[in-house]
Amino acid sequence: MHDIRIRGGRVVSVFTGETFEADVLVTGETITGVVPPSAPGAAREELDAAGRLVVPGFLDAHMHVESSFLTPAAFAWLTLPRGTTTVLADPHEIVNVAGREAMRWMVGAGRATPQTQLWGVPSCVPALAGFEHSGAHLDAADVDELLGWDGVRALAEVMDYRAVVSGDPRMHSIIGAARDRGVILDGHCPGLSGEELSRYMATGIDSDHTKNTPEVAVEKARLGMTVMLQEKCLEPEVAAALLALPMLPPFCLVTDDLAADHIAARGHLDHIARTAVAAGLPALDVLRALTWTPAQRLRLPDRGVVAPGKRADLVLLDGPLEDFAVHTVLAGGRVVAEGGRAAYPEPRPEGRPFSGSVHVDGLPDGEYAWRVDLPDGPHRFRALRVNPVDTYTEPAEIELDVRGGVVAWEGRAALCWVRNRHGRDHTACVPVTGMDLADGAVTTTYAHDSHNLVTLGTTRASMRAAAEAVLAGDGGVAVARGGTVTARLPLGVGGVMSAEPAAAVADASRLVREELAAWGWRHRNPFMSVSTLTLAVSPTVKITDLGLVDVLARDWAPRVLDGCH
Repeated sequence: MHDIRIRGGRVVSVFTGETFEADVLVTGETITGVVPPSAPGAAREELDAAGRLVVPGFLDAHMHVESSFLTPAAFAWLTLPRGTTTVLADPHEIVNVAGREAMRWMVGAGRATPQTQLWGVPSCVPALAGFEHSGAHLDAADVDELLGWDGVRALAEVMDYRAVVSGDPRMHSIIGAARDRGVILDGHCPGLSGEELSRYMATGIDSDHTKNTPEVAVEKARLGMTVMLQEKCLEPEVAAALLALPMLPPFCLVTDDLAADHIAARGHLDHIARTAVAAGLPALDVLRALTWTPAQRLRLPDRGVVAPGKRADLVLLDGPLEDFAVHTVLAGGRVVAEGGRAAYPEPRPEGRPFSGSVHVDGLPDGEYAWRVDLPDGPHRFRALRVNPVDTYTEPAEIELDVRGGVVAWEGRAALCWVRNRHGRDHTACVPVTGMDLADGAVTTTYAHDSHNLVTLGTTRASMRAAAEAVLAGDGGVAVARGGTVTARLPLGVGGVMSAEPAAAVADASRLVREELAAWGWRHRNPFMSVSTLTLAVSPTVKITDLGLVDVLARDWAPRVLDGCH
């Protein structure tokens, strides 16, 4: 006797594109039959799928649990009702804070969930060695050891693509360790093209999830790179360029970085699927990009299709396929969600792992007073310009007065101030342009990838209020307006995750998002926009605890412009 018979549904074949009436039989964790509705097959339990589509569970081939601000168990509890049954997670946020012990904890916590959580070993800890200080350091020997752990399947995104194409020994030794292990090598190379792309791919790296022009997306697909499309990549022009090819290349849909409030309100991979359909991609191709293609990418031949012998990770959809309206979810033959809610109690971690990791002993009285060795008068300074769509930043210029060795920036610009939180006495700052901001500030310890204490504000009073709120909560995100804290998201797990229930984390992250917009920081993904100001491998200029970095040149950028005194 079977355990479950899913009766009356219509199965969608990701191989032929057909939708056909069939019942699905499940025994244990395995699909044991896809049979006509009239076929015999008694089961201990029947699920009524009348009027619903039966599709494979969704697989996310590139994401970061920490970007949800949730622990692995809470993340699974929130995303399983959205149809996400398997993820390959890169824990480079918490590993940059607490090293291999953080990796060990994430793997163990993920193993205890009904969701299949597989892991990549972070390739860049720190993200840009020599230009920043994180809380940990992984070399090739460390990476090789971690790649041997159970549940680890990949070398996670090789973000320092400039080091790869320039032949940097450290990055090539890390890549070499992964090739010797025979694991998946994931990439991160925005805009990389031509001969440099060939050099990058020649190392064995064969995927990219970053934003590219339509031309570069096609070039990467043409060379056999697995193109992974996250929300910001799903522009109609990119979809049209891929569809215009003689054959649509295999591609994956991925989430990369979605906060808890976004998942709760809009969805996870189901939301990405609807975004892809809106961009012009056919619903059946979108379904393959959620199921069969990522299953092949992750070397999981036991899932990604509704077929006998496969793992019973299944999703029942209401309405037409293009709506991707998830109703019921099975993971390993167990009903884990119905009607948009998890079918099991939300788990909570014991204690608060990696607490006390923010090593900043208060703020000096002169914090946020930008001191320079320049004569009084106007000077031109290098600034960092942001945009409201993605995380691309570019160099800008701004003229500010210097008075008594202090830059008079208040009322003229926003200032990004980075203080090392890992026991080092390093601080750096840069003006930020591109947003029309009122009196306010945001402070965060969720700041890619070294997760130092980062404060961005327009007045010193608001910056101090936000920073003190974050320090009082042992890490997190806080927004202040007019010198008063208006929103807080405590992140006591290494300063990047919360041990609180998913609903509480979603509510707090939603309020932070709203307050950022009210302040004037209006961005498609405000958490990523703020937190990547310090990501020194992301084009084109960033700020770390050591200074302003020219990402493409892999060199320090001058703060004071030559010839402008």
